[in-house]
Amino acid sequence: MTGADSIRAAITSRARKPTMDDVAARAGVSRTLVSFVMRGKPGAGEETRRRVLEIADEIGYKPDSAAQLLARGRSRTLGVLLDVHQPFQADLVTRIYPIAKAAGYEVLLSASAPGRSEIEAIESMLSHRCGGLILLGPSSDRDYLEELEERAVVVVVGKPMPPGAFDMVRSADASGIRQSVQHLVELGHRRIYHIGGGAAPGAEARSDAYRAAMRDRGLAEFARVIPGAHDEAAGIAAGRLMLDEADLPTAVMAGNDRCALGLMDSLDRAGVDVPRDVSVVGYDDSEIARLSRIDLTTVRQDIDGLATHAVEFAVARLEDDSASAVESIVEPQLIVRGSSGRPRSAQRDRSLHRRVTDL
Repeated sequence: MTGADSIRAAITSRARKPTMDDVAARAGVSRTLVSFVMRGKPGAGEETRRRVLEIADEIGYKPDSAAQLLARGRSRTLGVLLDVHQPFQADLVTRIYPIAKAAGYEVLLSASAPGRSEIEAIESMLSHRCGGLILLGPSSDRDYLEELEERAVVVVVGKPMPPGAFDMVRSADASGIRQSVQHLVELGHRRIYHIGGGAAPGAEARSDAYRAAMRDRGLAEFARVIPGAHDEAAGIAAGRLMLDEADLPTAVMAGNDRCALGLMDSLDRAGVDVPRDVSVVGYDDSEIARLSRIDLTTVRQDIDGLATHAVEFAVARLEDDSASAVESIVEPQLIVRGSSGRPRSAQRDRSLHRRVTDL
């Protein structure tokens, strides 16, 4: 070989990315055995395993996670299930995109909606070979999710559940509710109601936390959970119910921001001022809650934290079969705005009662 040939060979060697075959040839073992070592699977003795890893490090070989995923019938695509009617989930998706991109993954969205069940939305993602599924507030039960875990890596976001085979990421809802009750109590409120979220993910936990917080502050006799849902219609219905009873509380904690907006609209149409007559607190801190005309006091969920953990957990188990499912609980923060204030005076209470009675 001439000097020029040697230089060309050296350049080619440096330019070509080392492969698993190179490691196998240097170590004198099969490619399959190298694969087992790299994936942490049994099948190689300790001395062989150490020699393979040393050679891989020496020649600069790194496993191609994309190839591993494809070999298992998966792609570098994360499927994200969402409800198009929930602004908070849309906010989450906007953060998931750049985080997934930075990790080298694409994102495929699939929505559940009237006429399209959650299972249909999930099956659509699986048909596109999504290796990991990030499910935002799924309605499915634990048994189904554990069965789903056998077909893909599953991360459940925003739904409190007992530990299972899948990853879980959620806000510390009890903490957010306690912060809300504490804020209203410090303003002087005692008759604080809560509008529940029905079957929505996290709704039961928020209602339970509300009852506990009221009980802890010696206000159990004033506690009341009005059945509802996480939408504007539920807030409107709850407002009409309270107006019909002509016995308005001084503060209401809605199940989420959408419900709070419906409640505020119902009260406004009846001439009830927020917060002068009734303080209103939401949950989520969606974009609309921050508008000056809304100015909603609400619990801000940590979108960056939730999205980051969701993507990281999915990627970790996609690229390492030995990784275990984990849970992360992210702390929320109460954001105080103009929809909450001190309780109405006794004089205004009498005046409000007369007006509401006349409606």
